[in-house]
Amino acid sequence: MTEHVEHGFGPVWDRDSRLLVLGSMPSPKSRQAAFYYMHPRNRFWPVMGAVFGDGADDVPGGTPASRRAFALRHGIALWDVIASCDIDGASDASIRNAVPNDLAPLIRGSRIAAVATTGAKAAQLYRRLCAPMLRDAGLEPPLIALPSTSPANAAMRLDTLVAAYREALRGFMPRGGGEEPRSRRG
Repeated sequence: MTEHVEHGFGPVWDRDSRLLVLGSMPSPKSRQAAFYYMHPRNRFWPVMGAVFGDGADDVPGGTPASRRAFALRHGIALWDVIASCDIDGASDASIRNAVPNDLAPLIRGSRIAAVATTGAKAAQLYRRLCAPMLRDAGLEPPLIALPSTSPANAAMRLDTLVAAYREALRGFMPRGGGEEPRSRRG
């Protein structure tokens, strides 16, 4: 059943954030927990731990507080493309009447050098709704379209997701990859 949904909680970010990771709209489980990627079968946090973790002590954990701390420690900002929409459960395919979040203040207030979207629908909505708003604000961060970590993307195994994220986010990893990305602010 389709219902109108407001995002319900704000972004995770600070002045040192370098990468903005955007989903489409939080799932019912995430909205209930008021935090990102909280469905127990979503593989976002295991992927991020494998890609960014610096060892056994540097893991995302299972609570919003530990996951927030992990993201910020690694320069990752989290938000979603959509501020509100009509949606059936967690089905991205059902999204209608989407209203985008205004990403410009967050990007201007940080060191964000790129935007990464998790899933095809988030990338599509970002290109259609957010990118034009950012261009109008004089901002054109590059887009990194990542595969979905949702349980609905069951065809991609965890190791395949980790490899895809590691390759796409190489420049943002602690040991990864050379020189720190530069912002492309206008």
